[in-house]
Amino acid sequence: MKNVKLTNVCPILVSEDIVKTVSFYVEKLGFKYAEHYDKIDNFATLYRDSIELVVVQAKFGKVESNAKRYGAGYDIYIDPDTIEGVDELYQEFLSKGVRVIEEPRKTDYGSYEFVVEDIDGRLIGIGLIFNNKVYFENSNFIENKRV
Repeated sequence: MKNVKLTNVCPILVSEDIVKTVSFYVEKLGFKYAEHYDKIDNFATLYRDSIELVVVQAKFGKVESNAKRYGAGYDIYIDPDTIEGVDELYQEFLSKGVRVIEEPRKTDYGSYEFVVEDIDGRLIGIGLIFNNKVYFENSNFIENKRV
């Protein structure tokens, strides 16, 4: 059997107002989009570098963040390509008026990250592992590296 590698993950974000959500990601977070508002299921796909997100129009219910709904977790976590990229994105988002929940910090689990909130109240963590030994301490990854 061939060893197939996974190359992307595409989170699906439900929105009460898809146009408002897409506008936020484009204007504040620097994404580009492909809209499909004329389909039976209204959606748009958002792209920034190798990140892909899909925003789908809710048909009922209220959108809540994982933290609000379950008391824990981010809704999306994005890795920049470098540790310096964390600070650069922080400054970019700050300059565009994005609501910052946590400023850049080193965590006790070995990452360097900050947290922002999107227009729907979702929490977006942006960071990168800076200490493989700490992060992968209880891991089954070979040599504490991503495979």
